[in-house]
Amino acid sequence: MVQSQPQPTLAQNIGHRIAQRRKEMGLTQEQAAERAGLSAQFFACVERGLKNIRAESLLRVSRALEVSADYLLTGRPTDHDRSLLAQLAAPLDAVQLHCLEEIVRQYRVACGLPLQAEEQPAAEK
Repeated sequence: MVQSQPQPTLAQNIGHRIAQRRKEMGLTQEQAAERAGLSAQFFACVERGLKNIRAESLLRVSRALEVSADYLLTGRPTDHDRSLLAQLAAPLDAVQLHCLEEIVRQYRVACGLPLQAEEQPAAEK
């Protein structure tokens, strides 16, 4: 009989999301911990899901990693997270913005996500 793997704990899920975001930002654990005002040892334990993180520390980590605390807790992006993307796109000129739109469309296709009706090429409608 095959035994199923135990489900990750909430602390492990939060730690995974923290580690993933830290790596996306190109930060070491030490750099991220310093930005959040936490010890590197505690930060490493939180990333590995070995320690639970208090609300105050979670807020500090979310600010340091420029992501919402909701995302770290649930894994679902919020309007705040989406607004960060909009801020990154704000300085782009029209050509650059069009390129970004096409990248996002292709990314959605690669991930198997449906395109909205107005985004589908005329041949597919």
